[in-house]
Amino acid sequence: MNSISSAPLRAGRKEWSALVVLILAVTLLAIDGTVLYMAVPALTADLAPTATQILWIGDIYSFVLAGFLVTMGNVADRIGRKKLLMIGSVCFGLASVLAAFAPSPEILIAARALLGIAGATIMPSTLSIIRNLFHDPIQRSRAIAIWSAGAMAGGAVGPLVGGALLEHFWWGSVFLINVPVIILIVVLGAMLLPESKNPDAVRIDLVSAVLSVCSIVPVVYAIKHVISDGFDYLVLGTLLFGLAAGFLFIRRQRGLTTPLVDISLFKIPAFSGAVASNALAIFAFFGLLFFFSQYLQLVRGYSPFWAGMAEMPATIASLAVVLLVGVVLSRLGLGRAIAAGLLIGALGLAALGLSEGMPGYTGLGISLAIIGLGTGLAMTLSTDAVVSAAPPARAGAASSISETAYEMGIALGIGVLGSLQTAIYRANLQIPEGTPDPLAEAMNESLASAAGALGSSDAELLAVAQGAFTHGMQITAYIASLLLVIAAFIAWRLIPSTPISKEETRAEH
Repeated sequence: MNSISSAPLRAGRKEWSALVVLILAVTLLAIDGTVLYMAVPALTADLAPTATQILWIGDIYSFVLAGFLVTMGNVADRIGRKKLLMIGSVCFGLASVLAAFAPSPEILIAARALLGIAGATIMPSTLSIIRNLFHDPIQRSRAIAIWSAGAMAGGAVGPLVGGALLEHFWWGSVFLINVPVIILIVVLGAMLLPESKNPDAVRIDLVSAVLSVCSIVPVVYAIKHVISDGFDYLVLGTLLFGLAAGFLFIRRQRGLTTPLVDISLFKIPAFSGAVASNALAIFAFFGLLFFFSQYLQLVRGYSPFWAGMAEMPATIASLAVVLLVGVVLSRLGLGRAIAAGLLIGALGLAALGLSEGMPGYTGLGISLAIIGLGTGLAMTLSTDAVVSAAPPARAGAASSISETAYEMGIALGIGVLGSLQTAIYRANLQIPEGTPDPLAEAMNESLASAAGALGSSDAELLAVAQGAFTHGMQITAYIASLLLVIAAFIAWRLIPSTPISKEETRAEH
């Protein structure tokens, strides 16, 4: 009788229906993070952004989202997770309209920043609501696996959605499509999602909130700037400012009774290892994906739609993880399973680098499937490890740490790997003597700018730019592969790997 009363409540149809709303929300956010990839050539022709502005358009969303996640996770714990998700969804829809009709690169960057702030109110709420919906550990693991698949699939489907829209509409349509989805989330969420909050939540420390933003964005900016423009006093100043803010933030958290970020959680090996390995995996995967979409269009000559279709193997493989995660976890244990997924992803990235220099699509497709399977498995299990390690009352704050690592991985991946790829492209670009200055400047700016300036009028010069871009993609893929190997080592060393069967898990709980 005792064991029956202490058994966790199992979720029913209502809880699983609510999960659909949360998956829809996180999938939309993931799509919005990558849907712009396909639109880069089109918006480059329309708005004429510089190479640096293209990078900011691509990653300011994730920078701002990452900067505000920790704060918004705590706000969700305080005012209610459902309420914050509803407010954020409405704001996300309004910012999407602004982005769709942006008349200049600067306005588009600002609109993307507003999307990031709105997204930061949605992301942590989804995971913390899942924690409160699913009390049975088996059901919760399955729910998080489906949630992770939604995030992974959303990131991979984004280019396909963007490609399909760009076949028929202008580049702003990749943002305008958010509006009907947001309406659906708000309507269904109001009916299906339960409200939950931390009953013991205290007032949010505004100083910590400001320090959390000031410790992230300046450091990322400094890294981007040094790779793209070299080291200068601006780099030194922003780097020191960000590091100082980060030091003060950590020091302040240790002195607060209820910190914005529970630093003590990082003393748990499973927690810290999961956060670190997940961030590195996202860094490598999404950093490469941003430029891979341009590679398919500008080097391989694919239309936006077919470029999106070409990336589908990663999506399909990431969805297959939902079926495999239980078997892999029961046989290998958490740490080894995450490490295995990361090593599979590393193999796929190395194969992708080789395939980019070869004709045909077969090698690219197989490589993408391997990447999707490996990174999908690793991200699903590491997310579950983070959420399971936190007490229920601090679910929003703990979820925000996981999501901050996720979004920081995306932002740093695009910013750092993207800037590195651009630097390698320029270093390998051999512009023939006698090339007119306007064309030479366009070629040196970016491949997108070169394609827009050259068109089909000078196939020889375009081939020179395409070759340099491909070489940069290959080197970047190998670097990303190495990062996943490092992440696998971290997971293997820090995360416990005792295999646990479903029956054992039920008995323990």
